[in-house]
Amino acid sequence: MAPPNRQPTHHKNPTRRSLLAGVAAVGALGAAGCTRVATASTTDGGDLLDRLRAAGVVRLGIAGEIPFGYIDRDGQLTGEAPELAKAIFKRLGVDRVQPVPTEFGSLIPGLNSQQFDVVAAGMYVTPERCAQVLFADPDYQMLDSFVVRKGNPKGLHTYRDVVAKKAKFATGTGYAQIEHAVAAGYKESDILIVPDQVAGLNAVEAGRVDVFAGTAVTTRDVVTKSRKAESTKPFAPLVDGKPTVDGGAFAFRLTETRLRDAFNAELHKLKKSGELARVLRPFGFTKAEMTDLTAKELCGG
Repeated sequence: MAPPNRQPTHHKNPTRRSLLAGVAAVGALGAAGCTRVATASTTDGGDLLDRLRAAGVVRLGIAGEIPFGYIDRDGQLTGEAPELAKAIFKRLGVDRVQPVPTEFGSLIPGLNSQQFDVVAAGMYVTPERCAQVLFADPDYQMLDSFVVRKGNPKGLHTYRDVVAKKAKFATGTGYAQIEHAVAAGYKESDILIVPDQVAGLNAVEAGRVDVFAGTAVTTRDVVTKSRKAESTKPFAPLVDGKPTVDGGAFAFRLTETRLRDAFNAELHKLKKSGELARVLRPFGFTKAEMTDLTAKELCGG
């Protein structure tokens, strides 16, 4: 799918994964067995926060992607976004979180059709998405990194290296790294698209490709037990000729400004206290992924 239109900014605004819309995407949510939440708020700023407090539970849209939001082997909801949601919503008077798993492309349609209350999937903030949902400020920032064979025999450290050395290149379905490679001059039709970072690692280990591109945190995690592959040093890809950085955040319906603002207030308290870093650390996030980026910056406003 084509990348979103860009607006000039000092930071990067591509998608990390594709935004698939339409009836079929929403239908996938129904097939997952979830039920609808209460109807949309009609009061100024929205009344969802009051309704969540009364119900004692908030429904989180997740996309089953490690480390952002997923169900673990014990059937428990976890990931950087769900764990952060647990901490913040408890502070807001909502004691429980309930996962609603779906495909990443169904998250925004599902949110706006009342299938769940908030997107908790580490979603990148982009101008295209900002027209459809209301973002909190980013809880993390992210650079790119490669999975390559041990010793990095082709010397692949940037997308320009991939192009110059005619390396066989792979990345995940709808990943922003597709756009980054194309911006460097790699032919999109030559990119091998795989389901996720595990499939990317397997492709590198088997020699089907020379490099798999993903986020710094996912590539760092996936190679930990590999004897044949390693991850490269994180780097900022060039977009429109400028080094750029992504930011991931929670998403709310456009009418729910009151809930978003309350969430933001608690998020900033966690940032200031250092608790945010402690919540995210078990999922591979380091000091380098902590950020002061704002949704306004990344939305192009």
